Amino acid sequence: MKARKQERSLALLAIMAAVWAIAAGVYARQEPKPANPAGAGVNAVKAPDKLESLSAAEFSRLVRELSEEGGYFRSDNFTSNETAYLTVVDTLRQRGASGGAYLGVGPEQNFTYIAKIRPQIAFIVDIRRQAIIQHLMYKAIFHLSPDRVQFLSRLFSRPAPKDKAPKPDAPIHEILAVFSQAAVDEKAYVTNLAAIRKTIEDEFQFPLSVDDLKSLEYVYRSFREDGLDIAYRMDDSRGGYFPSLKELITQTDLNGKLGNYLAASEDYDFVRNLHRKNLIIPVVGDFGGKKALRAVGDYLRKNGFTVTAFYTSNVEQYLFQNDAFTAFANNVRTLPINERSLFIRSATGRFPHPARLPGHRASTLLQLMTVFLKDFDGGSYKSYSDLISINYIAPERQ
Repeated sequence: MKARKQERSLALLAIMAAVWAIAAGVYARQEPKPANPAGAGVNAVKAPDKLESLSAAEFSRLVRELSEEGGYFRSDNFTSNETAYLTVVDTLRQRGASGGAYLGVGPEQNFTYIAKIRPQIAFIVDIRRQAIIQHLMYKAIFHLSPDRVQFLSRLFSRPAPKDKAPKPDAPIHEILAVFSQAAVDEKAYVTNLAAIRKTIEDEFQFPLSVDDLKSLEYVYRSFREDGLDIAYRMDDSRGGYFPSLKELITQTDLNGKLGNYLAASEDYDFVRNLHRKNLIIPVVGDFGGKKALRAVGDYLRKNGFTVTAFYTSNVEQYLFQNDAFTAFANNVRTLPINERSLFIRSATGRFPHPARLPGHRASTLLQLMTVFLKDFDGGSYKSYSDLISINYIAPERQ
């Protein structure tokens, strides 16, 4: 009798084990594989939905290793000179330009596009090393400044008067009025410059060479001297026909609404937080060069990002002049894009563009990046004029 009971127990255990094995097998087939299995490579450690931040060491490494040698450009781009930059905001929104990766060039205009597009990561690629030092300066000031009032105070070395200091959530016109009148404080300038340098070198772990330190001092001193009147400079001269930073901040979109990243606390906060996560990465690079854009594209692809928008300003005009446009187009081909990826470009030229709006010297246009490559392959672009005239997307009011 005992032997029969033992046989039944053993049989029952065998059946249970078989059922467990079958269930485990089914579960294993249904369970998704990890997004990044072991040994997937250093640059693909995290999927984009989990890439919440980069370490300071990784940020510094990317800036240094993705960069090329610095090149020449004829101006000090302390600020943008494009007053029409907000006219495409509605069209960007209509076309679902949100999230993903943002690429850009030049100074502070990138921050507004970043605020509107809300990317997960951003790379700013500029041929001038001074431009990258300026972005590191901006990054340090963002890190040190919890709100827009402190940001502008540090940027211009102008402490707000204690009896007239605007509240952090004050309207931008009120904040600008204060700093238009505030006096430069030499002690604040020296203290701030030292804090900016320390933040870059210690907190960001980015080593500054002797030339970098000279560039940092030159840029920061220029903001101290000119304040809100600082503008785009051509060959170290102050051209009166370029818009001041104050004029750029107070530009409006097609609906008459302010849209600069400093116009609203929530936009400032988004840009600041992305900086604090080390996800706005400046890179020295020539759009027609052999390294920087391709290296940025490789990094984005390995981490599963797609380019949402690429702001090129009017750089392509100079690429045509320097016989580097074909190299640029081939670099664009290496970027991870889809059918919704967009160029944002400023259309300038000898004659007014058909899409130029009253009150602006240039037009800001969009173009699908896939359309750009198709047109390029078809031989459509013989000149810069062709580029800005064929298959562009003009600003439209929402």
